[in-house]
Amino acid sequence: MRVLVTGASSGIGRGIAIAAARAGADVALTYRTNERGARDAARDVEALGRRARVIRLDLGDPTSIHALASAARAALGGVDVWVNNAGADVLTGPAASMAATEKLDLLLRVDLRGTVLASWQAIELMSAQDTGGVIINMSWDHVLIGMAGIEAQLFSAVKGGVLAFSKSLARTVAPKIRVNVLAPGWIETAYGTDVEETLRRQVVASTPLERWGTPDDVAGAAVYLASPAASFLTGQTMFVGGGVVM
Repeated sequence: MRVLVTGASSGIGRGIAIAAARAGADVALTYRTNERGARDAARDVEALGRRARVIRLDLGDPTSIHALASAARAALGGVDVWVNNAGADVLTGPAASMAATEKLDLLLRVDLRGTVLASWQAIELMSAQDTGGVIINMSWDHVLIGMAGIEAQLFSAVKGGVLAFSKSLARTVAPKIRVNVLAPGWIETAYGTDVEETLRRQVVASTPLERWGTPDDVAGAAVYLASPAASFLTGQTMFVGGGVVM
């Protein structure tokens, strides 16, 4: 199996790339700025006996996205599973201090438009393959129930768009290509590891499984959706949030 994971230099993307390799896949990993993280993840993939290729991708740049399918074909000979995981970070780092409208523009450009354009690239590649393929897009569990706050409004608009787009995409490309969605909840990525202790305890208390999720939790769900065990699933959303959203 040949798997492409966008945003695989850290966090959930890195977890998915390594879990895919552990399941027997060769992996293409994309990054935008964190090349060292991507190459470290690639070494972990290779340590599992699988091929790894690192590709630079800027999801905010349509030209960069347009080149991704050919880069993936050159790297792996094709892609059986395409995971659109990469997204803009507006909670930590420089973007955290942006105005709300600037954050919205960034999220719309990267998370929503980037996912749409990358999915179309995946379809172009997979449609030419006899075996078709699988696309997994990334949403957010709270798009179904909402959450108070400006950032939550922004994520709901953008990640809700990804979920809705994916359902229509799944109907368009079936039966040759399957499209499903992962919707993580509170996951210990860069944001989750730095939150104040009060919020950390509140999340645990409000989660039926009484803990934060990990990138490995999301990766396990991704490997399942990519596998033959999920061959009769398309247009579905899997919530990986410990039961906060049911």
